[in-house]
Amino acid sequence: MSDSTPHSAGSVPAEPYTTVLLFGAPGAGKGTQGAILGRIPGFYHCACGDVFRSIDITSRLGKIFYEYSSRGELVPDEVTVEMWAEAIHAHTILSDFKPTKDLLILDGIPRTVAQAGLMHKYIDVQKIVHLKCENEQAMFERLRRRALKQNRFDDADENVIRNRWRVYEEETEPVLGCYDADLIFNVDSIGSPAQVLHDILDVVVPIQDKLFAGEID
Repeated sequence: MSDSTPHSAGSVPAEPYTTVLLFGAPGAGKGTQGAILGRIPGFYHCACGDVFRSIDITSRLGKIFYEYSSRGELVPDEVTVEMWAEAIHAHTILSDFKPTKDLLILDGIPRTVAQAGLMHKYIDVQKIVHLKCENEQAMFERLRRRALKQNRFDDADENVIRNRWRVYEEETEPVLGCYDADLIFNVDSIGSPAQVLHDILDVVVPIQDKLFAGEID
């Protein structure tokens, strides 16, 4: 089967969605902070993992996704982006996400340089909140505690954690190089959740204000 799957015309927005990317290594807190932001009016949080978990495997894209995942293979970047695009478009139809008023907070996508290129026609990236952790061991401990709390004992193994970190460094961290350096805002991810949220809000609130006021083209 070819990896090239045509995009649904209806999933490409007339204007790219005004977007902030939440970026960081596994365990940096992207999902936690994104979920908090998503509960604040004026922000719409979309986690790529939720898109995969909610895919209808009887649909065209669902069948493609299942074909790859059932073989234990990575889903091609083109399919991943199309799945995301159709999911976010559906939320605009349902009016859960109002692109002219809601700032899109993306978590977990783009995950590769290829995905970043494919998403240019969908998103207008205003800022990238890079959740950084200089203390690698502290991050490993956070991942281990989270895995044990969620009864994901395999994920608590340090070898598994180190492999996830390696994949992030090799495949995902280079995505930052696809964007202008002045778009990237570093936030220390090791600290109280409230302090991290405070630092993120300093970045995203002015963007949301401009969007709401119609000052972003």
